[in-house]
Amino acid sequence: MDQANNVRPGEELDWERLEAYLRSVLPDVTGPMQVGQFHGGHANLTYLITFDKQDFVLRRPPFGKIAPGAHDMKREYRVLSKLYRFFPPAPRAYHLCEDESVVGARFVVMERRKGVVLRYELLDCFKQFENAEERLTIAMVQAEAALHKVDVEKADLTKLGRPVGFVDRQLAGWSQRWELSKTDDNEDMVQVFKTLSESVPEPQAVSIIHNDIKFDNCQFQPDNPDRVSSIFDWDMTTLGDPLIDLGSTLSYWPDPRLAQFKNLPVTLKGNFPDKSFLIRKYAEFTGFSMDQIAWYESFSYWKGAVIAQQLYKRFVDGATHDKRMAGFGASAKALASIARQICEELN
Repeated sequence: MDQANNVRPGEELDWERLEAYLRSVLPDVTGPMQVGQFHGGHANLTYLITFDKQDFVLRRPPFGKIAPGAHDMKREYRVLSKLYRFFPPAPRAYHLCEDESVVGARFVVMERRKGVVLRYELLDCFKQFENAEERLTIAMVQAEAALHKVDVEKADLTKLGRPVGFVDRQLAGWSQRWELSKTDDNEDMVQVFKTLSESVPEPQAVSIIHNDIKFDNCQFQPDNPDRVSSIFDWDMTTLGDPLIDLGSTLSYWPDPRLAQFKNLPVTLKGNFPDKSFLIRKYAEFTGFSMDQIAWYESFSYWKGAVIAQQLYKRFVDGATHDKRMAGFGASAKALASIARQICEELN
């Protein structure tokens, strides 16, 4: 089960001030406030807040300097205060606090969903099911496709982003983040940016894009491998080309090209289908052409290198003491190398 643990040293908040604030904005909370922390993520800080038998989840950005546009709690609230009505896997957001004096940053309070999260390998609760890996994979891809088919106007999320020029802005924005976070030069990053910028695909649709759909952002019920019950981490959500999302999912998937790099974090292990299966199922669920999916996959590895570098830079700067971050500089180099390999295949 996705349970909360003790709060990591150095990631404590002003609990007394937070409790007083929450009691003023959340209706009918009773009993003493108890606090835990979900340790699975690498960036935003996610806490379990309990009053008597009422559970809430509080999310705030990480400590330290934040890249422009990253860890946007206001965006996450805007999405989750509306999307849950049209997309059941989206948890409902109850409150956005913009007063940074309460915990040192903006934060969102949302509903707590219970279930299991698959991170690195098949969970014991699913081993009783025939073809569990394939069924879990289909469920995740189907949820992703369903998100991309949500009617943006009905969901009242048309102001979430500017679809025209979306991919070009993504390239420019992540390039800027690379420049702000890099600790040394990397020719792979330069060449990938150049190749991608010269061959931007035309979008086939305008969709709500989560920007980080993978198994450890998905929650299942332990007795049902066929449906994603929740999707987490919505702070990068926007409107744009839905294949950007699929490319991101593919970049997290097991890939023979990853075997040459021993410094990458552990990826999914087991008898899961290969990437071609995900691509085929997504095309089946959406009707979109997959002719240029390699471009989106390369972009996602390149973007992943930027994200890894940002996490490493926070460790180098002393903004976090989470020792997991120490290896992310090497991870950034590996991801950049894979992005370049895929780029070369485009030519």
